[in-house]
Amino acid sequence: MSENSSLKLPVGDQPTPLALRHFPTPLHAVIWRNWELAPVERLAKVLRATPEQVEEIGRSMGLPELQPVSPEAWRRSHITVIRRNWHLLPYEQLLELLGWTADEMAYALREDDFLYIKLGSHKPGCPPAYYAPPDEVSRQTAAWMRDCMKDHFGDVWTVAPEPRFAFVQDLSAPEANASPPPASPSEEGFNLRFLYSYFGLYGDPLLAPDLDPYHDGYLARLAQLGVNGVWLQGVLHKLAPWPLHPDLSKDFELRLTNLRHLVERARRHGIGVYLYLNEPRAMPLSFFDDRSDWKGVAEGEYAALCTSVPTIQAFLRDGLSYVFNHVSELVGVFTISASENLTNCWSHGRGIDCPRCRLRSPAKVIAEVNRLVAEGVHRAQPQAQVIVWDWGWADEWATDAIALLPRDVSLMSVSEWSLPIVRGGFASTVGEYSISSVGPGPRATKHWSAARQAGLTTVAKVQLNSTWELSSVPYLPCMDLVAEHLGNLTRAEVNKLMLSWTVGGYPSPNLALAARFCRQTGATSEEHLDAVAEEYYGAVLAPAVRRAWTMCSEAFREFPFHVVVVYVAPLQVGPANLLFDTPTGYRATMSGLPYDDLDGWRAIYPPDVFITQMEKVAAGWREALEILRTAPLDSLPDYNRGAFDDLLRVMEAAYLHFHSVARQSRFILARNRLAETTPPAEREERRAILDRLLVDEIATARRLFDLVTADSRIGFESSNQYYYTRIDLAEKVLNCLDLRQRWLAEH
Repeated sequence: MSENSSLKLPVGDQPTPLALRHFPTPLHAVIWRNWELAPVERLAKVLRATPEQVEEIGRSMGLPELQPVSPEAWRRSHITVIRRNWHLLPYEQLLELLGWTADEMAYALREDDFLYIKLGSHKPGCPPAYYAPPDEVSRQTAAWMRDCMKDHFGDVWTVAPEPRFAFVQDLSAPEANASPPPASPSEEGFNLRFLYSYFGLYGDPLLAPDLDPYHDGYLARLAQLGVNGVWLQGVLHKLAPWPLHPDLSKDFELRLTNLRHLVERARRHGIGVYLYLNEPRAMPLSFFDDRSDWKGVAEGEYAALCTSVPTIQAFLRDGLSYVFNHVSELVGVFTISASENLTNCWSHGRGIDCPRCRLRSPAKVIAEVNRLVAEGVHRAQPQAQVIVWDWGWADEWATDAIALLPRDVSLMSVSEWSLPIVRGGFASTVGEYSISSVGPGPRATKHWSAARQAGLTTVAKVQLNSTWELSSVPYLPCMDLVAEHLGNLTRAEVNKLMLSWTVGGYPSPNLALAARFCRQTGATSEEHLDAVAEEYYGAVLAPAVRRAWTMCSEAFREFPFHVVVVYVAPLQVGPANLLFDTPTGYRATMSGLPYDDLDGWRAIYPPDVFITQMEKVAAGWREALEILRTAPLDSLPDYNRGAFDDLLRVMEAAYLHFHSVARQSRFILARNRLAETTPPAEREERRAILDRLLVDEIATARRLFDLVTADSRIGFESSNQYYYTRIDLAEKVLNCLDLRQRWLAEH
C-alpha cells in the first residue's frame, strides 16, 4: 500500500496477531479460513501462489473439494472476509483479496455499522502471508489435521452444504398460491409495523441494486405477516447534491433512481419505505482546512459539522427536501441524533467544546436537528412521517428535548430500556435488545407520556425475532415473552412498532404472532399463541409446541442480561469461538471478536453466577427440545412438518450457543486455575476438568457443523454477515484437539 493510502486506514496500537497454534503456518491458516469463502484464483493471487498450490495445501489439511463461489455470495461476504482475516493478513493483502481501494476499506470500516469498533478499534500488525513450499514439520502437522478431519467428520465433507445465502433466493422467490396482502388492521392495533431486511447490505446498498435488500418475494412474505414498512440507511450527502462540496455526492442520482424503484415496488405490496438518518455525518479533519467556520466538536480524526451554523442547517433542510421531491413516495424517515457516530456537537455530550453550541443546551441542539429534518421532509411531502428516536438522549435533558420537538413528528423509545431486572441475585437495568426482559420500562413510559403531553404520537422500538442476546438464528422461539410484551404495549396505548434494528427481519412465527395482535385486537394472548401454534404446526403438534415455547421463555428469563454481556460475550459465535491455553490479552469487541475475555463477557456478574445463569438457559432449551423430539409426527402435512423441522433446527442451534458460552467460561476459569496450581495431584485434577470441557466443545461444534451444513441461515445476521461457517466449526474441533494434545504431552 502506498504511503498516502495507508494514512486513510486506521491501525490503532497494532497489537501482535493471535497465535493460532493448531495451524502449522499462517499460510495454512489463511488457506483454511478462506477455503469455502473466497474464489481460489483470487486467494492464490493474494498469496503469490497458483490455484493448484493453494488446493494442494488445502487437501493436505483434509479440507473438502473446492466448490465454486458465486459472484453474489462473494459480494455479500466482505465483512465475513475482513473479520476472519483480521489477525492473518495486513491491509495490503486484505485490499487485494477484496479487490478494494483504501478509500473503500476506510468507508466500510466507518459506515458498515461501526465495523472498525466491532474489530476492536485496532488492526493487528500482521506480516504478509505468501506461498512457500511446506517444510517437513508443516507437512507432518497438516497430515495430523487431515487425520483429525477424517476421524471426526468422516465422509460428511462429501455432503454438499446448503450454499451460503441460499435463504436469500428462498425468501425472494414468489410464493406458490400466495394470497393478496391482508386488509389493513384495525386502528386499535399497531398501525405501523416496520423492520429491516433480514439480508440487506448495510453500508451503501443503493449502489448495488442487484443485491436488493427487498426482493418482491420477500416483500410479499412480510406483507402477509402484517409488516407495512421497511427501512434502510441513508447518508444525506450521498443522496442529495451538496453544491458546497459536490465530490461527496458522487453517484447520488444513481442512488435516488434505485431508491425510487425500491419504493415503487414496495408500495405495490402495501409497504412503505423509511430512511434511517444519522445526520449530519462527521467529516475528516482535513475537510475543515478551508472550512473552519463549519467545524464543531472533534473526536480523533473527525469533527462534527456544527448544526448551529446556518450553512449546515440549510444542508440538512434542503438536502432532505431534495430527496423527498425526487422520491415522492418515500413514506418517511427516522432519526438517531445521539448515536455512536459523531454527528451534532452535543451527540456525544461534548457540546461544551464547541464555541457556538456551548452557549446552547443539548436539548435545544438535539431538538433543532430533528426540527430541521422535519422541515426539510415536510416542505416536500407534508404527509411523510418523521420519527424521532430518543436513543442515547441523557435522562437529565431528554424530556426538555421532547417538549421542544415540532408537533408533526412521532417520538420513538426502546420499549425495554431502563427496565429493572434481577438475574442470579444481581440487580441491573436493561439497555436494549432484550427479549428475555419484557417491556415497557420506566424510561419509555416516561418519554411516551411527555410526548403525548406535547401532542406527539408514540412509537415503540422492540425486537420480536432475535436480539444481540442471540442473533445467529433467524428467530428465538420465546413466544410467551413476545406475547407478553405485545400485550403490555397494547395496554400502554402505543400503536406503532419498529420491529427490528438490523437484527430480526426474518418472516417468522414471531412476526405472525405480532400480526395477530394487530388484526384480532379482542383476543387474549393465550388465544393468539394457540392460533399461531396451530397455523404453523397443526392441531396435533400445537400442544407440544406451546409447551416448548413456554419452556424456552421461562428459561430465557434467567438470561444474565447486561448490555455489555449481549455486546461482547461469545453469544453470536458460540461454539465457533476458539479456546487458548494461555490468556490472549485481547479484550472482547462489540458483536465481533470475543477472544477469551471472560472478565469482559460477564459484566456485573461474578464468574460462577454468569456461568450458572447461562447453564439455566441452556438446560431449559434442552428440555424444550426433548419435548419436541417426542412429539407425535404421524400424518403431518408437508407444510406443518417443514415448519416443525425448522423450529427444531433453530431451537437446537440456539441451545448449542448458550451451552457453549457456559462451557467456554468454565474452560477459561479452569485454564487460569491450572496456571496457578503447583501440586501435581491438583494439576492433574485441573487437566482432567479441562479435558472434559474440550471433549464437550468438540461435540458441540461438531453438532452445530451439521446444522450449518443443512441450513444457510444459521450463523448469519445482516449487519455482521456470517459470524462463522462450517469451516470455522471444523477449525474449532482442531483447536480443541490441539489443546488436548498439548496438555496430554505435559502429563
